[in-house]
Amino acid sequence: MSRSASRRNATQLLAGLTAVGAFGLSTGAPAAGNESTAITIYSSARPGAVPPELYRPVAGQGMPNGMAVPGYAMVRHERPVNLTAGRATLRFTDVAALIDPTTVQFSSLTDPANTRVLEQNFQFDLVSTEKLLSKYVDRQVAIERAVGNQASTIEGTLLSSIDGLVLRSRDGQIHAVRDYSSVRFGELPGGLITRPTLVWDVSAAKGGEHRTRVSYQTSGITWWADYNLIFSEGANANSGFLDVGAWVSIINQSGATYPDAKLKLIAGDVQRAPEPPQVMMMQRASKAMEAADAGGFQEKEFFEFHLYTLGRATTLPNNSTKQIELFEAAKRVPARKVLVYYGLSTIGWFFPEPAVDRNLGGQSNTKVDVYLEFANEEKAGLGIPLPAGRMRVAQQDKADGTLEFIGEDVIDHTPRNEDVRVRLGSAFDVVGERRQVDFTVNTSGKWMEEEIEVKVRNRKKEPVEVIVRENLYRWTNWSIVRSSHKYDKEDARTIHVPVRIEKDGEAVVRYRVRYTW
Repeated sequence: MSRSASRRNATQLLAGLTAVGAFGLSTGAPAAGNESTAITIYSSARPGAVPPELYRPVAGQGMPNGMAVPGYAMVRHERPVNLTAGRATLRFTDVAALIDPTTVQFSSLTDPANTRVLEQNFQFDLVSTEKLLSKYVDRQVAIERAVGNQASTIEGTLLSSIDGLVLRSRDGQIHAVRDYSSVRFGELPGGLITRPTLVWDVSAAKGGEHRTRVSYQTSGITWWADYNLIFSEGANANSGFLDVGAWVSIINQSGATYPDAKLKLIAGDVQRAPEPPQVMMMQRASKAMEAADAGGFQEKEFFEFHLYTLGRATTLPNNSTKQIELFEAAKRVPARKVLVYYGLSTIGWFFPEPAVDRNLGGQSNTKVDVYLEFANEEKAGLGIPLPAGRMRVAQQDKADGTLEFIGEDVIDHTPRNEDVRVRLGSAFDVVGERRQVDFTVNTSGKWMEEEIEVKVRNRKKEPVEVIVRENLYRWTNWSIVRSSHKYDKEDARTIHVPVRIEKDGEAVVRYRVRYTW
């Protein structure tokens, strides 16, 4: 039988099997009602780095695809169970396919001191077409096949399931069958199960109903923040306003559905062995999320991390992507457009010794970067922690009222009262040019001087303001000998020179720097 035919028959092969319930007990029984599920999700996803192919499972690759999801979760189930006094075998099948069985904990909330787990097993030999057929070798099966418009059934002993099915019927004839519509089996053979199952050998001093809690970690689930921003122009070319909306995106490919679950999101650098994840981090909020009144997220400190709790129950289906509003959209947040020219595009590092090669930094970048900048403060309409995530910005085309995408960037975790800067691309009508005017080096005297000229041209119909960014990369000890413009020292190796350029104008920044060692 071909692989495609085998897959076509998989449904028929398993149609008659009945899965065990949520709790299947050898000497105990489940009690009705009062079940609850809680899930806390941790993320190791780099903001904006989750590829679209992870948003949905790949056909035939459910588990491998889920294992690629960069995150994990802590799952907790609470429900009543009837236990007999003494030892009982408890089977629990409501577990994720990607569970880490070493993290499982089972406890009785009714009698925790006198209820113990003596042994624990994780069974994952799941039923499949191939396994089921191999288990039925030398056993009776019934094969249904279609010959023309007629249906026929062959009953007999299955001799082989390799490269088709071979049967010996009751009259002794051997039948080799490659094309069939379905196979009928008896009961499910021992050792095969339909879902991953946890099995406990429980010792209980008290018989009757126990309120129990099962918790474990699973991979295949993650979360991150997505921001949708709408920019509208202000009174001048460099000012404007932003409408800021934020959403939590959750991917669940863990192999389980979590119905009506209490959802929490952990933010912070949580250490895990053997490799620590690069977890998104959120800072402390100064106020509760306004969306909490509608059952939205509320933030609080938790150990050295931060915990976001959804104020209502939600269902996370397996193989799904869910989005939940993180906070109520902030309207008309003041923003400004910032143009930055960094002409030294070929030098992205510093040197362990003085860089006396005069040819370093000779190639000039001409692109001027465009940023939108706004303050994450309460008086601007925000003032809440912004978790790391992707910010997508759109602007309305006044001609037809449509929103057009103008750029996106990722931000790191940003506390309240800090500025957010989003890079949107390169300016079309503003260009730059950087060149070395003079270079002198005296190795015996242990000094060198370099003179740099930067030109920025504005071909727009209105004035613009540009920040000229320069890295003093040749050595750590430097001083500006002379400069045509005032500059701001941003850090030990960087200066910023703000310039204003009239329409169809040009700004020329020239400075000389002396290095000593």
